[in-house]
Amino acid sequence: MIDARILPLQRAVLQPVARLLARRGVRADAISLIGFLAGLGAFIGLCFGAWLLALVLVLCNRLMDGLDGAVARIQGPTDRGAYLDIALDMVFYALIPLGFAVQAPAVHALPAAVLIVSFVGTGSSFLAFSAVATKRGKRRRSFPRRASITQED
Repeated sequence: MIDARILPLQRAVLQPVARLLARRGVRADAISLIGFLAGLGAFIGLCFGAWLLALVLVLCNRLMDGLDGAVARIQGPTDRGAYLDIALDMVFYALIPLGFAVQAPAVHALPAAVLIVSFVGTGSSFLAFSAVATKRGKRRRSFPRRASITQED
């Protein structure tokens, strides 16, 4: 997966910001919720064809998604935080293609539907596999501190 190659760079960039936020008492759950609100704003921007605003808010959502994990690793991950991270990401992933579909249904509805189905299929298979792997106590060595990945290499 690309994550294994990008993760060291991502951590190097986000770690100083995460340490600062953690020292100031900002909780990972709050970052997840702020990121989701940015994603919701991106959806609304897409619905109205505000492309640049939507792009900025999508990038903000993705930044917050990385920061919440970095802060959680500093403060200690929680089950609630892992749940929020996954659940809000899945809703975000569905909202973005839906925003395009709402903006121009005749042009974007079918591609948006296909994309949403692919996200749901991928996310569902990943979560189902993760549940089974967790039950069997398997963890992936390349992501030892990542709550949602539990596959051995």
